Amino acid sequence: MFELHHLTAQEQYDWLRRREVSPRELADHYLGRIERIDPGLGAFATVTADRARARADELTAAGPGPQPLWGLPLADKDLYDRADVPTGSGSRLSRGRIPRVSSPIVAAVDEAGAVSLGKTATPEFGLTSYTESLVGPPARNPFDLDRNAGGSSGGAAAAVAAGLVPFAPGSDGGGSIRIPAAACGLVGLKPSRGRVPAQSGIASLGGLSVGGPIARTVADAGMLLDALVSPDSGPARHPYSLRAPENPEGSFLGAAVRGEGRFQIGVMTTSPWDSEYDVRLDPSVLDALGVATRELEAVGHGLDETALGPSDYGRWFRVLWQAGAASIPAEGADLGLLEPITRWLVERGRAMSARTLAEALSGLLAFERSVIAQFDAFDAVLTPTLALPSRPNGWYDTEDAERNFDQQCLYAPFTSFVNVSGLPAITLPVHEADGLPVGVQLIGRPGREDVLLAIGAQLERRLRWQRRHPPQW
Repeated sequence: MFELHHLTAQEQYDWLRRREVSPRELADHYLGRIERIDPGLGAFATVTADRARARADELTAAGPGPQPLWGLPLADKDLYDRADVPTGSGSRLSRGRIPRVSSPIVAAVDEAGAVSLGKTATPEFGLTSYTESLVGPPARNPFDLDRNAGGSSGGAAAAVAAGLVPFAPGSDGGGSIRIPAAACGLVGLKPSRGRVPAQSGIASLGGLSVGGPIARTVADAGMLLDALVSPDSGPARHPYSLRAPENPEGSFLGAAVRGEGRFQIGVMTTSPWDSEYDVRLDPSVLDALGVATRELEAVGHGLDETALGPSDYGRWFRVLWQAGAASIPAEGADLGLLEPITRWLVERGRAMSARTLAEALSGLLAFERSVIAQFDAFDAVLTPTLALPSRPNGWYDTEDAERNFDQQCLYAPFTSFVNVSGLPAITLPVHEADGLPVGVQLIGRPGREDVLLAIGAQLERRLRWQRRHPPQW
C-alpha cells in the first residue's frame, strides 16, 4: 500500500508545489510514524509535534513559496540549538538547557522552508562513532535493532532509514555523517571545509566539523546540500565559505540528477591508522568494495590502486580530538556527570601543553597538504566507509576510555583523515550482507562535491539501493 514516505524528498517537494499534499498533511504523516515506530528505535531525543504542526499550518496558509525545502519535514541533530527547545547534546550535563537563539544551521533550514519535527539523538557532545548515552536509549539500526545506528548523527540516520523523515542535516567532525549513513544503508555527504556557510568547519579547532546531508538517494542529498549552502536560493554570503553554484545547471541537485562524466578513481584499502592499529577489513566490506569497483569499471571509469604514505597521523589526531573536548563546560563536580570516554578526552585535553597542541596542528596541516598532493592524480578516491559491519549495541567498552577510543578507530579508520584534509566525501550503500547494509566512501578533490554526486548517481542507477528498506518501512 502506498504511503507518503515512500516518495523521495524530491517527489514530496513536487507534490507540495502542486498542492497534491499540504505541509500539514506531510507533517502529520511523519509525526504519526514517529509516534508508532520511534519508541523501539530511539532515533529522536525530543519530538516537537505542536511546534511542527503550527509551522506546517503557517506554510500551508501562505501557500507554496520559493524556498528550496518549502514544506518538507526534517529534524535537527540534538547538538544544534533551536530557540526554546531543549538541547540535550546526549549528556547529563546539558539537562534542562533551553537556548534562546537557534544555531546557524537550524536558522538555515528554517530559511529554506523546512518543518522541524524535533531533535535526533546523538552521543555525548557528538564525540563517538556510536549513539549510546546515559540520557536515553541507544539509536538502533533499523535493519537490526540489536545493532547501533552509528554516530554521532546516529539518530538522524535511524530516522531517515526508517522513514520517520525524508532526509536530515547532520554534522561530521570525524565521520559523524558517513559512519551512521553507512551503517543504516543511506547516502551521507560530508562537504568540503568551507562549503556550508552555517557550519563551515572554519571556526572549529583543526577545521574538522562541517554540516551536511543524510538521505536515501543521491539526488535528495544534493537537494539538501543546495539548501544548506544557499537557503534563500541565492549565492553563499558567508565570507569564509566556498561559493555556491551560480545557476541551476551548476547546482548539486543538478549534478546528482544528471549523473554525467567519466573519471579517474583511485582505490585504497589502507588507512592512516594502520601504523598504530591492526586494522582488519570484514569480508563484507571487501565484497562491497568489489561491487563498487566492478560497477565503476562497467560505467567506464578508470581505476588504479593507491595508498597514502606513512605519517604520524594517529598521534596528531588523538591530540586534536582531546584538545577539542577540553572546552566542554564541565568543572569540579560536574565532571562526574560526563561519561568515561568524554571525561578522559576532557581531562587529557586540559592537561596537554600548548606546545603539544601546536605540534599536532602543524603536523596535521602538513598531512592535509600531503593527502591532497597524493590524491592529485584522481578525480575521486574509493575506500571502504567502515572496516566492520554495524556494531552491536553495548559493543564499545564504556568503562575503559582508551580501549573505547581504540575500538572506534578500528571500526571507522577511513573517515577522520578526510575531515583533517578538508576534502568532500560521500558514503554510498552499495552492498548488503546478512541483512546489514555495507557502504563505500568516495573522497573528492577540494570543492568537488558535484563529482561525488555524479558518480554516486551512476552507481545508484545500476544498483538501485533506494529500493532496499528495513522492516519499519
